[in-house]
Amino acid sequence: MRWFKWGFWVVLIALVFAFLHYTLPQRDIVRVTGTEIIRQDFSKWNRIFYAQTDSGNNEGVNRDLRLINTVYPDGKVMVFRNEDTGFGWPWYFKLDSSNLHAEADDRVSTRAAPEWVAIKHYGWRNEYLSIYPNAVTIWDVSGPEERIIPWSNFVIYAVIGLFMLGFYRLIQRFKRRKIDPALAQIEERWDAVEARAAEAGEDVGRARGGVRAWFKSWFG
Repeated sequence: MRWFKWGFWVVLIALVFAFLHYTLPQRDIVRVTGTEIIRQDFSKWNRIFYAQTDSGNNEGVNRDLRLINTVYPDGKVMVFRNEDTGFGWPWYFKLDSSNLHAEADDRVSTRAAPEWVAIKHYGWRNEYLSIYPNAVTIWDVSGPEERIIPWSNFVIYAVIGLFMLGFYRLIQRFKRRKIDPALAQIEERWDAVEARAAEAGEDVGRARGGVRAWFKSWFG
């Protein structure tokens, strides 16, 4: 039972961490090498990782997908998708993917003359599922060594921590007011049942002893 309890909490914490890691914004300093538009087919395995289509368009089994090709300072490549989130989850309210595509085009640079930019995004990159992190905003930075402090993430973590603390206090208060008295009442009733059972056992023992004595008086 103890292993089941620990396993439950480990799985729950892992799911919460994965949800936050996918949803919360991240910021990468990269160099834009180009942009392109591809025809993306959606399957039951990767559809959940894509946002809705651009605002004003109908959703289908496939559609055009804007991509932003980038390179990290260490030479590793990263491909970002560029699509609207609209007013759905996650709540970035992004409605300007066309403008972002133009901004990324304007920042294309070469290895000989790099122009470093910061891209705020969310999501994961997985080649097997053909999913990409979604770029939200892009802006210029002085260089790859510039440090970006994720203030918004700190605020979100603080809000989540306060919410969890309040929820824990609410559960504790509910436990003290409702669950603990109910458990105490159940224990009292159980003790009363055990006491009655013990008394009944003693009565049965006395009756059995009386019957044995009566038989011995006749056949002893």
